[in-house]
Amino acid sequence: MVLSPAVRLRLLPNVVLLAVMGVWGAVRYPRLPDRTPEHIDVDAVDAWTDRSIGSAFLLVFVYAVMTVLMIGSAELTLRMTPCDELTDANRPSFAGGLSSTLLNRPAGRASARRIARALLLFNTCIGACLLVGCGTLGRSAPDPDVPGRLFAAMSTPLLAGTALTVAATPGDRKR
Repeated sequence: MVLSPAVRLRLLPNVVLLAVMGVWGAVRYPRLPDRTPEHIDVDAVDAWTDRSIGSAFLLVFVYAVMTVLMIGSAELTLRMTPCDELTDANRPSFAGGLSSTLLNRPAGRASARRIARALLLFNTCIGACLLVGCGTLGRSAPDPDVPGRLFAAMSTPLLAGTALTVAATPGDRKR
């Protein structure tokens, strides 16, 4: 699948974050302790696991999968026929007389571009959150204490990305 120019341009921050996470993990991996955090609660590490490629790079793998899913979602949003371009003749109908409004199509091409940009921006925010998590996983000493600000540092980009994504579709929600 060839990515549209709108997706390719917005993809750069996501690729940079993924590369930074991967390179940083590769540099830190030899100095990781034998036990690494498996689960981090609000103020402490509450589960540990043996050091392995899977445990050390879990957040990088998760972000890579999320990036592929968000790229696919953004690309499909841009390729979908918006509501304002559908006529009664080409509106899909479903068994049982269900309306095609259940598909939640973008209102127009501008709306589709806004939604695609918001999805990729949200993915960047997810990457920023996971980068903070990589910093915690990449500590060279097995310290069970986690600073309280870690939760705020990880949740702030997610909340910002969620707000921006919801704000990207104001006209679509009125329909």
